[in-house]
Order: sequence, then structure tokens, then C-alpha cells
Amino acid sequence: MYCRNCGNEVSEKAVMCVACGTPPLAGNKYCYNCKTETSPGTVVCMKCGVGFRAESNSSGTVGGVMPGERKDWLTTLLLALFVGYFGVHRFYTGHTGIGIVQLLTLGGCGVWTLIDIIQIVTGSYKDANGNALVKN
Repeated sequence: MYCRNCGNEVSEKAVMCVACGTPPLAGNKYCYNCKTETSPGTVVCMKCGVGFRAESNSSGTVGGVMPGERKDWLTTLLLALFVGYFGVHRFYTGHTGIGIVQLLTLGGCGVWTLIDIIQIVTGSYKDANGNALVKN
């Protein structure tokens, strides 16, 4: 992950950026996923497609991302592997519409489940907000 203020690489669990001293998600100059420069007020990174939320400190957001909002990569992978036919990993990541369809079709007869597992393993799977899954 990259600091949204200065673009330096920081740990997923970092509270403050070592380089600039701000919370890593508090800025709006860089994408935290791919380090591309962004304009203030940008909603989606034009390079990697990750979504940003409008910054609002009064609602409890930190740099536009709700604390604890990002979904875990390993949890998503395990759900897809063991109960993917029922779309449980889709419900976990906030894709409830597709989750219901996967539940009714048994994961598209396994095809959607296999595609989802491949996307999760390769890192291209996003949650419903467009955020990449967190690898701990």
C-alpha cells in the first residue's frame, strides 16, 4: 500500500507514514493501491480502478476509507474455495446481487466460482466498493 499524501510505500497496518507523518489514507495526491498521482476529489483511480470515498472526518472516515472496511484476501479465498458454489464470498465482499445469482445457480455450475478463485489468487478481485483485498 502507498501513502495517499506522499506516495511512499507503507504497511497495510501503518497508523502513520514514516516519510510524511500523516495517516497513510489521509491524503488525496496518490492512489494507495498503485501509486498513481490523483487529482483532489478523484473518486476512482484511472490506472487501477480502485475506488476512493469522498473525504469526511465527521463520519468517521480516515482519508475517505472507513476503518475496517477493506476485506481480507485469505478469508475471501477460503470462502470461495469451500462454499463458493453458494456465493458466500460474494456476500462477504458486498456483491449481494451476484451472490444471490450464484446461490440460485450453484456458482454458475461452478464456472463463476472458478473464475472468482482465479481472480482472488491473482489479485484482480475487488470488493463492492472497488477496493483491492487486503493481504495480511
